[in-house]
Parts: sequence; structure tokens; C-alpha cells
Amino acid sequence: MEENEKKLVVAYGCDHGGYPYKEQVIKHLEERGYEVIDCGTYSKESCNYPEPAIKTAEMVASKKADYGVLVCNTGEGVSISANKVKGIRCGIAYTDEVTQLLMAHNHCNMIAFGSMFMTLEDVLRRIDIFFNSTPNGGRHERRVQMIIDYENAHQK
Repeated sequence: MEENEKKLVVAYGCDHGGYPYKEQVIKHLEERGYEVIDCGTYSKESCNYPEPAIKTAEMVASKKADYGVLVCNTGEGVSISANKVKGIRCGIAYTDEVTQLLMAHNHCNMIAFGSMFMTLEDVLRRIDIFFNSTPNGGRHERRVQMIIDYENAHQK
């Protein structure tokens, strides 16, 4: 990384179901040169998954973070919660190919994982796949723009 090159910032959030992967995921991101903002949760105690998911999504939507990574038991709850925040496109990275397409076709700015259905190795590999993918233009760009236009017209 060049001396004056800005590090990408990644917001990380999880609930108690994703907490067992938290330290390893954050370490993995930092080892790859990302600055990580920890949006909780901060223990194994049961918590409400929308809270860290929305906090993480708000960091991305406000441009305090470039991307967001979420982990809960299934990936569903945190993904649904994050997608309620204007400007967020979060998908569940349930296979390697889907992970690449989340960026290439959907221009996602957040990804979610389910610890009950994905090993830590799956999550770490898919994080790398996601961040090494690039958004496709053409028809994919037009489709993403349709989502953005609808969101802008219908959300305050």
C-alpha cells in the first residue's frame, strides 16, 4: 500500500451466534490491510441481532466505512436488518460463486454469513473472494441503478 493510499474501512457486526468467529474475522481483515470498526456484539451473551446489524449498516451508509461484514447463526436476520438501511445492499455469501456475484452483479456493500451453516474457513475464504471481486457494468449496473432509484423515490 502506498504511503498516502487510504486504507479501506470495514465495519464488522455480529450477534451471539456470530460471536465465536468475531476475533478471527477481524484479525483476517486487519491482516489484509483493512481498518476494522467493531460494531458489536461484545460477548457471547444473547442479544438482538438487529442492533449490531443496523449499527454496521449505518456505518457503511454514512460512509464511515466502505463495506460491512455481518455474522449471525443463519445470515438471514442480520442481512434483512441491514437492508432496511437506505443505501445498503447486503447479501448472504452462502457459496463461493454467490459471494463473487454479490459484488459483480449486485454491487453489494455488505455481506452476511451464517455460522451454523458455514465454517470459519468458509467465511474467511469468502471474505477474500468478495473483496477481490469487482462490480460489473452494463446490464448489472443498470439493474443496481433501478434499485437505487426505487429506494431514493420511496425512502426518506
